[in-house]
Amino acid sequence: MKLLSYLIVITFILSQNILSDEITQKEIKIYKNLRCLVCQGQSVADSNSDFAQTIKLVIKEKINEKKTEEEIYNFLSSRYGDWIVYKPKFNLNNFLLWALPYLFLIIGGIIIFNLIRKRKNSSNY
Repeated sequence: MKLLSYLIVITFILSQNILSDEITQKEIKIYKNLRCLVCQGQSVADSNSDFAQTIKLVIKEKINEKKTEEEIYNFLSSRYGDWIVYKPKFNLNNFLLWALPYLFLIIGGIIIFNLIRKRKNSSNY
């Protein structure tokens, strides 16, 4: 019976460590996906500014409130704008930002193809 109680206690302690590791990993993932508004080019995870420290505390508080990553990103985006998130939500503005270079590439390819075809046709006569 003692062995069983020891096993239960050990299992409980190990499960608590695993859960705390998951929370830490979740925090780190969120920190790395947020841009520090004070430091140019650094994530919140890499920055030691007062802003980054405050955001880290806010994230810990939101995680303790059982908020999901999406809810945390939505909260921070509503306060600081979409620019704070490295991987912003998909919307019309983002679609245009990502689609326009490919659209220009396709249009440019069509123009070049037509110019080459016209040049070949004019050289045959």
